[in-house]
Amino acid sequence: MNDFDISNGNILAFIGDSVFTLQVREYLISLKMTKSKELQEASSKYVSAKTQAKVVQIMREEGFLSEKEEAVYNWGRNYKSHSKAKNVDVLTYKAASGLEAIWGYWYLNNNPQRLSELWDKTRTIVETNL
Repeated sequence: MNDFDISNGNILAFIGDSVFTLQVREYLISLKMTKSKELQEASSKYVSAKTQAKVVQIMREEGFLSEKEEAVYNWGRNYKSHSKAKNVDVLTYKAASGLEAIWGYWYLNNNPQRLSELWDKTRTIVETNL
């Protein structure tokens, strides 16, 4: 593992955003999508703050997250960000950051199995509930 402060919610969310986005893009390409506009529209269904906030809400309600993941979620959600949310309220933005922090945490801890489980759950939530 690299020498990152894995208790810093901002770092975790920053890394997690990239990892999550890459998983979404790999998934869409696996569906044989090839046109840029089609890929962009489909990816926005997953990577929007509103969707991510709803996904993490459902995961939490269903008890899908471990105790450690709940803590990491709180680190990401509660980090004092100096950036402004675009097109969403602050609470939605913070919830999405919390979800991204979980992705960042498992990526930095080299746990592709849990990332895969989280992605499978996210995909199921988005495709059945949103």
